Amino acid sequence: MPNFIPCQRLALAASIALSAVTGFPPLLPACAPPVTASPSRALNHHRDGIFAIDVSPDGRWFATAGRDGVVALWDAKTGEVARTFKGHSGQVLRVHFSPDGKRLVSAGGDKSARIWDLEQDKAVHVLKGHGHWVCDACFSPDGEKVATACADRLVRLWDVESGKMSGQLKGHTAEVWGVAFHPDGSQLASASKDGTVRLWDMKSGEEIKTLKGHTKDVYTVAWRADGGQIASSSHDGTVNLWNVETGEIDRTLKGHTGAVYTPAWSPDGKRLVSAGHDRTVCVWDAGTGERLHCLRGHENDVYGAVFDRDGGRIVSCSQDRTVRVWELKTNVTGVRPGVKLSQRVP
Repeated sequence: MPNFIPCQRLALAASIALSAVTGFPPLLPACAPPVTASPSRALNHHRDGIFAIDVSPDGRWFATAGRDGVVALWDAKTGEVARTFKGHSGQVLRVHFSPDGKRLVSAGGDKSARIWDLEQDKAVHVLKGHGHWVCDACFSPDGEKVATACADRLVRLWDVESGKMSGQLKGHTAEVWGVAFHPDGSQLASASKDGTVRLWDMKSGEEIKTLKGHTKDVYTVAWRADGGQIASSSHDGTVNLWNVETGEIDRTLKGHTGAVYTPAWSPDGKRLVSAGHDRTVCVWDAGTGERLHCLRGHENDVYGAVFDRDGGRIVSCSQDRTVRVWELKTNVTGVRPGVKLSQRVP
């Protein structure tokens, strides 16, 4: 998340002061039972905080984006960085794979998004024209479009083949932090500092619904694989699960003791993982709202967490410059300690 988001500028050492401002309790151990992470190997990390992480469709790679301006491509099996992509002139806030896994799109604080070709090992398009930081960027399910979320309050649509802008979605009244396409590409969801999630029709470009329920900034959104629910994370410390058809909240997940930066669904849609300011990664039963695990080990804000493609592992990234890999047991009753990937990126 960019520097101008208040929660990121607050030092964890000032957790008591943060509690007085936000109403959240100080950052004390609050998860029961906690899972302690004891790193078993050190392999690689960015030179500064890591803002985002994504896993490739085939599960072979994961990609990270950092405050150091680098996009890194990791071998999911060995935990080693295979390649790094440099071109942004500022911090990189988000990164996502294309549906075929052959490209990446990154969102940067330099007011641009970049499309990287993994076979050519370079940026094939620089998406310019944003009026402020680009806070998120993602591919459509067919891989033909990219949507970008910008701090200038706009969502922009881009043609992947040409790299040219094809449209703008206007409606948010404050910075747009996140975007995500419906699994069939028919809709787009956007998350904003204005506290709303908005749904857009991709044919007409018109707003379909405004989802209201969070009390503070909404940072990111994620669709369940069948498109029936949207998960949204917020500075209010919650994850909301929205019924797409009715626009109402099906369930609110509470357990983090500070801002929640990202939610992500398991491949089967039965679980969710969330990452937060309280340095934890939480795993939830999406059907009941029960918190299954609270994963500890990161030493600073956890900005991203995702399941791998078979749902057996969770990969998380943090301001502490590390990526951790959590092995889930098949019966989902326990978690092996997070493996810390912490060798410096070349």
